[in-house]
Amino acid sequence: MTDRWQLGILTITLLFAVPVITVFSFVFQGPSDVWNHLVDTVLSDYIVNSLLLMLGVSLGTLSIGITTAWLTSLCEFPGRKIFQWALLLPLAMPAYIIAYTYTGMLDFSGPVQTLIRETFGWGARDYWFPEVRSIGGAMMMLSLVLYPYVYLLTRAAFLEQSSVTLEASRSLGMGPWKSFFAIALPMARPAIVTGLSLALMETLADFGTVEYFGVTTFTTGIFRTWFGLGDASAASQLASILLLFVFVLIVIERFSRRQARYHQHIGHQAHAKRIQLTFKKGWLAFITCLIPLLLGFGLPFAQLSVWTIETAEQMINSDFYTLVFHSLSLAIVTAILALILALFMSYGQRLKNSPVIHLMVRIASMGYAIPGTVIAIGIVIPFAWLDNTVDDWTRSQFDFSTGLLLSGTLFALVFSYLVRFLAVSTGSVESSLGKIKPSMDDAARSMGYKPIQVLQKIHIPIMRTTLLTAVLLVFVDILKELPATLLLRPFNFNTLAVRAYELAADERLADASSAAIMIVLTGIIPVILLSLSITRNFYEPSANQEPSSND
Repeated sequence: MTDRWQLGILTITLLFAVPVITVFSFVFQGPSDVWNHLVDTVLSDYIVNSLLLMLGVSLGTLSIGITTAWLTSLCEFPGRKIFQWALLLPLAMPAYIIAYTYTGMLDFSGPVQTLIRETFGWGARDYWFPEVRSIGGAMMMLSLVLYPYVYLLTRAAFLEQSSVTLEASRSLGMGPWKSFFAIALPMARPAIVTGLSLALMETLADFGTVEYFGVTTFTTGIFRTWFGLGDASAASQLASILLLFVFVLIVIERFSRRQARYHQHIGHQAHAKRIQLTFKKGWLAFITCLIPLLLGFGLPFAQLSVWTIETAEQMINSDFYTLVFHSLSLAIVTAILALILALFMSYGQRLKNSPVIHLMVRIASMGYAIPGTVIAIGIVIPFAWLDNTVDDWTRSQFDFSTGLLLSGTLFALVFSYLVRFLAVSTGSVESSLGKIKPSMDDAARSMGYKPIQVLQKIHIPIMRTTLLTAVLLVFVDILKELPATLLLRPFNFNTLAVRAYELAADERLADASSAAIMIVLTGIIPVILLSLSITRNFYEPSANQEPSSND
């Protein structure tokens, strides 16, 4: 039975590795005329803009994420209990949607500049206003929706820290903020680097924001090379360079965790007490947490709501309901399939906990770090080859054309989603399985249960909350996914994400709001559940009621 599980894991790993192997295989091909043209003209722009975007997003996500994580985990101030979960809400707002929304608000014809002109009686040349459609605007949009990655992991790290270490630093004369920089921040470094790596991977994978803002990066270059120049080989070579960026981030993240070894006593009642801020500093902390929440979720959501109400009669019709059905059905089916695969692989790893099995599970789950455009290319090329091979054979043997069996079908789209998001469900399942003692497996096996029965009757009931969370997280990720859907969707098949992109590209920002707000509303529920589950997992003591003069 164990051999069957191992064979199944090996098969899944090989299938899910096909896109990456396909893309990397083009590195060894000779340069084409299109590739030489790209090298001479735009490749340097792709590299520079991608690096600048990563730098700007790093500064933005780190400054927002670390500051808010420290305040909500180790300080007491008005609104802290609300902010500790509400600061995750921007995760429900895809970057391309917030980009469309702020463009509509801040453009020359938008409400902000219109109000300025009407208030002061200015004309178009009488004032300067920052251009939102720029690389700086893209940095801001991405930072506002990606800082929760840093916030979530850093806050968890701060909550885990022992009061023994921090109070020892206070006894040596360090104030709260000096203890933060000298003790708490270095101890949380592995979590910070992990959160930043996730944010930067999402930055490299972004297509909708940079495309709409006219910023040339690898994702836009891959799309234009494939569809504009019609050269899949050159697009794959661009994708391979983008993969190198991603793998460098993975190596940096792993290296940071390997080098960091912090030992601390953690037990019941051992978590650091929160600092009771004074009145003035408490409200300053309130404003500090409110600004990213307001900019990253509150204002865009309010504007989308206004536009949706204004355009509801025109846009919410039978076509809209078809889009909702397409998006929800795709997301539900794929999320369930991802959960089944995650259960199979994670439990197979539990049955045969060998380094080889562990490596195969890691390989099968590496798709989350790979941009959707790269996965799409890695799927289209082998699927097209297989379709053509089968078609040629049936033509020669039976004088019959099979047409496209895999390319341009929902199967290809669902497969791309599974490759991209299997890691989300696998991580949740592995974490939950790790909390179940192996003795429970042994007891069930001694009663005659087979491995599949142990999983069905013992583990799944215990893990049902985690499994639901895993399904919801994959479900929301699929609803938001844009580049892979754009490249692989069947002809005349749209989703909410694609429709929002198409309308925004035609400058119909208000018309795009109904599709955009549907995506956001669907994403809010799992984000809140995720935040509440994180909070429940940590013991949070009551605040220290004695304000310090050094806070």
